Amino acid sequence: MISQILRDARKYEETTEKINSDTIRPAFHLSTRVGWMNDPNGFSFYKGEYHLFYQYHPYNSHWGLMYWGHAVSKDLLHWTYLPAALAPDTAYDRDGCFSGSAVTLPDGRQLLMYTGVLKETQPDGSTCDIQTQCIAVGDGIDYEKYLKNPVLSEKDLPEGASKYDFRDPKIFQKSDGSFGCVIGNCDSKKDGQILLYNSLDGFNWRFDKILEANKGRLGKMWECPDFFTLDGKQVLIISPQDMMPQGFEYHNGNGTVCMIGEYDEETNIFQEEHTQTVDYGIDFYAAQTVLAPDGRRIMIGWMQNWDTCNMNSSEQPWFGQMSLPRELSIKNGRLIQKPIKELDNIHKNEVRYENITFTDIIKLEGIKGRKIDMELNLQSNSEQNIYRKFAVRFAQNDTYQTSISFRPYESIIKVDRKFSGSRRAIIHQRRSLVRNENGKIKLRIILDNFSVEVFVNDGEQVLSTTIYTDLKADHISFFADGLVTMDVVKYDLIAEDVYGEN
Repeated sequence: MISQILRDARKYEETTEKINSDTIRPAFHLSTRVGWMNDPNGFSFYKGEYHLFYQYHPYNSHWGLMYWGHAVSKDLLHWTYLPAALAPDTAYDRDGCFSGSAVTLPDGRQLLMYTGVLKETQPDGSTCDIQTQCIAVGDGIDYEKYLKNPVLSEKDLPEGASKYDFRDPKIFQKSDGSFGCVIGNCDSKKDGQILLYNSLDGFNWRFDKILEANKGRLGKMWECPDFFTLDGKQVLIISPQDMMPQGFEYHNGNGTVCMIGEYDEETNIFQEEHTQTVDYGIDFYAAQTVLAPDGRRIMIGWMQNWDTCNMNSSEQPWFGQMSLPRELSIKNGRLIQKPIKELDNIHKNEVRYENITFTDIIKLEGIKGRKIDMELNLQSNSEQNIYRKFAVRFAQNDTYQTSISFRPYESIIKVDRKFSGSRRAIIHQRRSLVRNENGKIKLRIILDNFSVEVFVNDGEQVLSTTIYTDLKADHISFFADGLVTMDVVKYDLIAEDVYGEN
């Protein structure tokens, strides 16, 4: 039975969407139907379609009382909005339906597991969020909350674990058909940890163990875990809060990290072997993956940064977008990310240049646009005379530009949006250490109206950044300090009817 609170939200999003139908959006990245979007939730394949739910406040474009928005897609590029799936409409989640995941039950129904929030008044008059895990079951459109919610609460926590930071359940199915679930948590010292729970049926859960603990390494609270097998290894993805930088690998604030290792399903022991940043840009958080029907592991994240996300005007009808979905693999012990292969299906108007040797600044005929997929292969003319710096500048006119620059001697790549039109002292630059051989490097740059994603050396590193530059700024130029030889191939990305009718 649909509550009046959910019914009101569905009516509001349907009505408001029609009023704002001419609003300019990303062309092929999922953005919110109306209002505010943050973490991806319930990324799953169900009844022949990809389902993506998301943290959602429909009533304005700033963070507020959390619902679950809902969209489906056949190809992860063309999306159809469905009615909001969850609303904060019960005693145990009246202060928010926070992040979670989805799985298909043996009887064919879809089970959603999410964090319910209830504010508790403290002795000093302040409030804290009591967080519990809840489930709802449905048919891909409508979901009914379980009568025995919450299924995990304070009584199911290990000693010393916080009931106020206990969130973001990610379900996975084991080889024997039973279910496991990893949940973000922190201990009494506010140090992050990931808790592991098990269930035979998806409804009745028991605590197993602390799967992985921070021990003061990476930020504080660990949010939004995911846990999956990839290329013979086990991967744990987390989003630590309040991180400190470590060289060029981790940056200040909130980020997303992956741990690669071995996992024994019999003993539930995860042995970490390698840890790295997932995205080295400015805007990427709360990643979640799905196993596609063809066996690919596909990841998507919230393409935004908590430290910069409240700069938008309250008059803007929507705020928030997801990253381009990425195919994951492991190579030489590292996580590799590439754009989904479906992106090739919307390539149009190829423009290609080979062996362009230049110094200073050049523009190339046909190389422009704000919805493009462009690959650059760079090299020096000689090993003895390597260029000192290369940059590509885009979303450019006489006033604005955003740039990707590379210095081969330092082997550092940088994204810089300080001239993109921002009037606030927010984060404008991020850098990453990359692999290059005497200045030889490959960059794949994907633009979509209000974002750029840079895939370095076939996905060894990725840098994602949002930009809100006027769309009339669509020029692209190239700069070299020293002689650079460059191959370029550029495609326009044309996705007709990206947001379908309900």
